[in-house]
This record gives sequence, C-alpha cells and structure tokens, in this order.
Amino acid sequence: MALFFCLLLRSEKRHTTGPMEATSTFLILPFLFHLHELSSPPILCSATTSFPSPTLLQQPLASRKEPNPSLLLHFFLPPLSLCYTPPRFRWLLLLLLLFLVFQVTHNWTAMGSTSDQAILLHGDLDLEIIAARDLVNMDLFAERFRRCFGFCGLPFPRPADSRNLPSSSTSASAGRARPKIITSDPYTKVLLAGATVARTHVIPNTQDPVWRQRFRIPLAHRAAKIEFQVKDNDLFGAQLIGTATIPAARVASGPLSQEWLPIIAPPGRPSKPDSALLVSLSFIPVEANPLYQHGIAGDCKHLGVRDTYFHLRKGGKVTLYQDAHVRAGELHEIELEGGKVFQQGKCWEDICHAILEAHHLIYIAGWSLYDKVKLVREPTRPLPEAGKRTLGELLKYKSEEGVRVCVLVWDDKTSHDKLFFKSVVGTLYTHHQKCLLVDTEASPSTRKITAFLGGLDLCDGRYDTPQHRLFQDLESKQSKGPREPWHDLHCKIEGPAAYDVLKNFEQRWKKATRFHVFRKHLKNGTNWHDDSLIKIDRISWILSPSPSHTNTHGDPNIWVSSDEDCENWHVQVFRSIDSGSVKGFPKSVDESGSMSIHTAYVKAIRSARHFIYIENQYFLGSSYGWLSYDNAGADNLIPMELALKIASKIRAGERFAVYIVIPMWPEESLHLIKFKRSFIGSSRSTGNLVNGQTMKMIYSIIGEELKSTNNDKAHPQDYLNFYCLGKELPNDIIHSTTQVSNEVLSEKYRRFMIYVHAKGMVVDDEYVILGSANINQRSLDGSRDTEIAMGAYQPYHTWESKKIHPQGQVYGYRMSLWAEHLGGVDPLFKEPHSLDCVKHVNKLAEENWSRYNAEDIIPLKGHLLMYPISVDADGKVEPLPGKETFPTSVVTF
Repeated sequence: MALFFCLLLRSEKRHTTGPMEATSTFLILPFLFHLHELSSPPILCSATTSFPSPTLLQQPLASRKEPNPSLLLHFFLPPLSLCYTPPRFRWLLLLLLLFLVFQVTHNWTAMGSTSDQAILLHGDLDLEIIAARDLVNMDLFAERFRRCFGFCGLPFPRPADSRNLPSSSTSASAGRARPKIITSDPYTKVLLAGATVARTHVIPNTQDPVWRQRFRIPLAHRAAKIEFQVKDNDLFGAQLIGTATIPAARVASGPLSQEWLPIIAPPGRPSKPDSALLVSLSFIPVEANPLYQHGIAGDCKHLGVRDTYFHLRKGGKVTLYQDAHVRAGELHEIELEGGKVFQQGKCWEDICHAILEAHHLIYIAGWSLYDKVKLVREPTRPLPEAGKRTLGELLKYKSEEGVRVCVLVWDDKTSHDKLFFKSVVGTLYTHHQKCLLVDTEASPSTRKITAFLGGLDLCDGRYDTPQHRLFQDLESKQSKGPREPWHDLHCKIEGPAAYDVLKNFEQRWKKATRFHVFRKHLKNGTNWHDDSLIKIDRISWILSPSPSHTNTHGDPNIWVSSDEDCENWHVQVFRSIDSGSVKGFPKSVDESGSMSIHTAYVKAIRSARHFIYIENQYFLGSSYGWLSYDNAGADNLIPMELALKIASKIRAGERFAVYIVIPMWPEESLHLIKFKRSFIGSSRSTGNLVNGQTMKMIYSIIGEELKSTNNDKAHPQDYLNFYCLGKELPNDIIHSTTQVSNEVLSEKYRRFMIYVHAKGMVVDDEYVILGSANINQRSLDGSRDTEIAMGAYQPYHTWESKKIHPQGQVYGYRMSLWAEHLGGVDPLFKEPHSLDCVKHVNKLAEENWSRYNAEDIIPLKGHLLMYPISVDADGKVEPLPGKETFPTSVVTF
C-alpha cells in the first residue's frame, strides 16, 4: 500500500491550475486526522514528519518546488496503519486518503515553474474553441456502478474513434451521437496569467464534445502561455480532465488555424494519448488595429463599439446631468463653440415633469426606491400641484389616471422575506440598473419614448446640488445634524437609443414576472399572455421602430435630430447582464454581449489620444497584475488598460493625462471598519486595500516605463492622479447655537467627505460613458450585478471632424464638473492633457487637502482633494507621512 501511494506521488512538472486550488487540500488534512483519531487509538507522527507549508502558496511560481515523495510517504504512513482501525471505517479512510493524494499531487504539480518566457499580449484575441476528442471518462465509478446494478446490461459498444472533427456541427447532436453511457460533462476554461478570460458552455455526457464557440477577447496580460482547462461539470464541483497550452510567443507570431492541442491529464489521474482540443485563433495587437486609430467618435463608419447586443443609433439627443439638481447661477458659465453656453440640467426636476406629463407608461428600474422622497424641492419653472407630492403619491396619482406604472427594484425576488434580505446585503449580486422610461410628446399628435439612466436612484439621500450643502434646507430626513453630501451623474436619452433602454426593461420585466403571471392565470383564469407591459406597437400615436426596418442606426422615423444638425448625437446602449436576468436574451455566447459595458470602456481607453477623466464609486481591477494578492479574481482590464495607454504615450513621447475621482473611503461606515480592524487584527480597510493594490500596479508600470525611456525629469503623477471630494463645515454654522445640536458641533463633524457615487468617463472631450456600472468585477463581469450604461458623442464635435480640441456638449459637461470640483473655471482647464493643466489641478487639490486637514476651519476652493498617497519617481506608492491611518481608522495601504 505504501509503495502504491509512493508511485502515485511521482510525476513530471506540469503547470495546470492556479495556486488557489491548493488551499482545499490543506483544509482536508485536519479532517482526515480527526477522523483517524475517532476511529483508532492515537498514532503519533515522529518529530521529523514534514507537513506541507502554507507559505508555499505565496511563493512565486518560478521558486516553487516539487514535494519530496519520501517525506510525503512518511507523512501518510501513520493513517495507513489500518490495523487499529475498526473495519467499518477502513473503506471510508482509504477513499479519503486516495482523494487527498490525488489533490496534493495535482495541486503541487500545478505550482511548478514553466520554461516559457512571459510576454505582454495587448490586443484582441479572436478565438474559436471547436471541439475535443477522446476525453477521459471522469464518471467511471458511476458508470461501473450502473453496469453492476442496473438492468440495462452492458453499455452500447463504442464506435471507432476518429482523429478528425466529428461530423455533427452542433453540440446537441454531438451529445446524442455518443453511446448512452454515464460519462463526463465537459466544458473549457481559457486562462491567462491566472485570470479566466473565456468559458464554453457545458455539453452533457460526452467524451467527444463539439462546441464551435467563438470569443473575441480583449487582452492586456503578461503571460507565458494561454491555458485551456478542460473540466468535467459535476454536481459537487468541477474536476479537471486535462490542460492544453499554447505559448504566448506562438499566439503573437501569427494566426493558428484549426490545430489539435494535446490535452495533458494532471498527475495521478488517467490519461489518453489521443486526447486533444481543436482550436483556431488569431491575435491583433492594439497598435496594429485600425479600430483604435481614430477613436469611437472618429470612426467614419459610425459603428460605435462592435460585437454588442445593441448597435450605435443615430438621430438622438442626450441631456447630461451632474447631481440631482443645479440651481440657477450656482456654477460658472461654460462657453461652447459658436458662442453657445452649456446648460446644466435639473435632473430630478426633469424626471418629475416627465412623470407628470406621461400618458401611457412609467417604467422604473433601480437598486433602491423610496416612496417618501420628494423630487422637486427648489423649482426653476412652474410646477403643477401634483408635482409637490412624494414619489409614491405621484406614481399612485398617475396610475389612477390610467398610466401603466411598472417598478423593478433590487429585492423584487426576496421582498417576501425582509429578515433574509437584510442579512444577505453585500453578498447577493444585484439588479443594479437605474433607469426610468416614460412616454413624452414627440409632436402635437404623437408620443415617443424617453429614457433616463445613470447612477441616481430615486431614494432618500440622493438629492444634492454642486454646492453640497449639509443641512435641512435640502428637505432631507436628517433635520438636526448634517447629511452626507452626494455626488452623482445621470442623463436623459431621446431617439432610437431610448427604445433600446425600453427593450432592456421589457426583457427584465418578463423574466421577473413570468411565474407571477402564470399563478395569476391559474387563480383568475385570465389570459396569461396579458402582462403589465404596454405594447406600444399597437398604439398608432406612439412612435416605435418599424419591424421591417433594416437600418442598424435605428429607424429614421423615430430620430429626433438629423445628420445635418450640428447638435445631433450618436448613442449606444451597453449592459452587464445575462439570460438569468432577462427573458428573450440570446443563449449563445456569440450574441449575448453581456459584458458590453466592459468592452466599451476598454475600446474607449484604447482609442483615447489626449486625456481621460473618470468619476467612479470604485476603482478596482486587473488583479492578475497586482504586486500582491494577485489571485483576488478582479480581472477586469480597465486599470491595466489605463496603465498601458500611459506607457505607450511615454514611449511615443506624447502628452497624455488621466484624472480619476473616487470616494475618500469605501462604502461602509467607520464603526464597521473599526469592527473589521478588531476582528481581523489589522488596521487595514478591505476596500482601500484593494484600491491601493490597483494604484500600486498602475504607478509601478508608469514608473518602469519612465525609467526604461530614461525620462528622468518626468514623474508618474505628470500622467496619472487620483482625487477625492471633501466638504468643510462653514464657520457660520460652527459658531451658531441655534441651527444645530451640540453633537453636530463636535470636532469629528467639522469635515465631511462628499460621497462619489458617479459612474462615468469622458475621453478627449468628445466621447462620454455614463451608467450604473462601477469599475469593479461585480459590475463588469456580465454574470453578476446587472448594469446599464450609454456611450455617446456628437459627430460634429470630434477631433477627427474639427482637427482641433472640440468644444461641444461633452466638453461643456466635463468643464462644468471641474467648475463644481475646483470652484471655478480656468483657461488651463481647456487643455486637460497639458502638463501645465495637470500641475495646476494638483496644486489646487493639494492646497485643499492641506486646508481639509488643518486644525482651523479654512474654506476650500471647490471640493477636489488629492487622494492621500505619496508616489515617488519610480512609481512606488506609500501613505502620506503622518497619515498612515486615514481619515480616522482607515488605512490606504
């Protein structure tokens, strides 16, 4: 028996899986010995027994070594002494031990080094996973059990194996063509640098699966090879069948057309010499791809972001909002091209009027909805009496008028159990989309669909203005103490793209209500086809796309602006969603476009030529490139794409600037952070820890590029900077004895962060992305939180059309946001990519930070603060001296 296990442990070095999978092995060890202690007298290991070191998992791959079989044998010999074990436990102990040995040998070998050299793959991979052949039957035990105890006799004879692709072109027929035996349910995962970049669907019960699935994958990974892990989808977890690999250098060298890659089984598991995976692929580097040469807005074909569920639509109109409301004269005037002035929109006021004027439908989707919230508090135009009602009263009023009101909120599936709902907040993935759809006037005799979307939920605590006042003049629930200032972005869409937002809502509604409609039909005998949605194509005076139109830019009959109009907008709707959240959504990976928000961000960053401005609630991603914690699973490409964009501009000797505004600390109260600190014995905040890892990665890449180009005079913060927003308590409030309570006047309430809940990006003052998606894995994964966003530009206001800095609505929007954050408008702000502008913005933000931290209250100029980090010339990131804990118990790194 000892010799048997020793032979099992001898294997070649093969890298098959990531290091995280090894942790399950060590979790089994205590259980195994505990079982042994219960079933036999104690058997003591000698003092020289070697246990697997947990630090092995933290070593670089190149430094990890194979285990010594003799030491492992010495470790396993005590449990093998079964003479003291009662017979009823021996078979169970043997099975557990066998499983343990397989896991240890497989996972330690997985951590072996590779001789392939890692290279950077930055571009687009067009990959087709076609088929596999002669896979190992991972369900052999179940099949033998069936043959022994079943009544159907021996399985059908296996047909002769073919070295060629199975003749069937569909996965379903491939599955049916196999003999009716119990065998593997295979699928394939594609990995680079430990990050999963693609995954096929599962084909049940076959050893010769045919997938024919095509993936267009953006890559920004430094890796030695691409791994294809073929796995068996089992009830109790996936089992690795084997791994096929392609060296990264081979991928970069040219196309690969229908090549069979040998599948190598993990050590200690059965293998077949003819087992192989059939793939085709081609790789196009970013610098060689013409799609990134002129930007999304400069595309002469006006196709927007390719390979998405919704196409780019022409003939639109977009209104851009900052915060829930902007009072007249609150911000400086922003001059646009032709002497026009940018008009700041009044988001909640516009929403209230749109609801009041709706005749047929009001559809709302959001993470949160509060019926007591009041939309209009500082009216700038006449408001009907009904508009003074709360949101709940207003919706009820419109419903009584005969308007169809449909509401989707996050807890629609768990609202029956509030205790359960509250207990799982933060662990469930959410319906995070925030949109409102109404019918509005198109002409005196027709109606059209208008959509609002972005980061603002219609709930308490969201109403704010660019001044970010702290007290009850905002008619908030907080009447005695200061409220949390809130900064957000939103937009209104008119034209063909609004009907894409409507289609998204209808798909989600039908999925969420399918069982409710069926139960209603059984109970009342009503027609189950009658759901709550208005069928606008049956109402002649509501404009809708013609079913027969073939223009991918949208039916011209529903355009609200013409191609000749210089204020015309091109708009495209993006989503993070899958078939689990919508009805009528394509099941095919080729058609789903479920990660189109991520795709849009990546393409916009790659296409940027001058600068990028980001406001987001989170900034977390590209964990495969982190200096530590690189197995966190936050594999979205956005941080890495920003780093590589800046690095490419440094190599080319061109100016480029990235400005990123994020919250001062994570979305959790300080007492919760203190609890985490005491619980885990660390002063680090989980949220800021991962933010810090992302920042460290980006700055290290920039620092290395500056060093490699001998650019000694430049500094990483000449190219990339992080900011947060803050608000001080006004002196007139501090010295007042009547407006606020003593608790409010305490020292800790004298300064506040402005919570950045925005989710937007401006590129080159010509292209804007706004929506509900955070820059984190939950929002961008496509199979977790459901999100919606839009990307838009004005074709008459682009670098390609003007040949100079465009000054259209996108430019005005970015300048208006800077006027809010920086307390005014400066001529330097017109050229945000220039080094003079970067240094000026940083000077203002550093001065604000010094005032924010001063003992005496000194008014800030605007709200923009430098994020409290120190970056040296090599890109090394540290906390500011004396600010290792910020703001009270939160540590940034």
